[in-house]
Amino acid sequence: MKPYISVITLGVDDLERSLCFYRDGLGFETEGIIGQEFEYGTVVFIQLAAGLKLALWPRKSMSHDTGLALGPASATEFTLGHNVLSAQEVDHVMAHAVSAGANILKPAHETFWGGYAGYFQDPDGHVWEVVWNPAWGVEVA
Repeated sequence: MKPYISVITLGVDDLERSLCFYRDGLGFETEGIIGQEFEYGTVVFIQLAAGLKLALWPRKSMSHDTGLALGPASATEFTLGHNVLSAQEVDHVMAHAVSAGANILKPAHETFWGGYAGYFQDPDGHVWEVVWNPAWGVEVA
């Protein structure tokens, strides 16, 4: 299997609230909620980098589709990394996230490995790390 991930799906409790956070708050482009004609089909797609989409899907729909019981949400299962070009950009993105309604978990700070990073949570508790890694280049569209 070649590692090619094209969609990252976040289970959300309130699709409208999540849409507002990502579209109106963070400025992510999306067509909005689609699939409302289907009982478990409402979803939001957001284009991220080339070939990668972020999907927002109700947790109850995810439970129904997979056959897994709906359990409690856990913010410690994974993080989404948003790599930027500078420490100043980390500060800018963190401030933007706060103005969108994000909860700051850990303010931006110098890391032990020589970078600069901070963590915030979206309205459903998903954790984002905003990070500048001086050893990595970042593709800019």
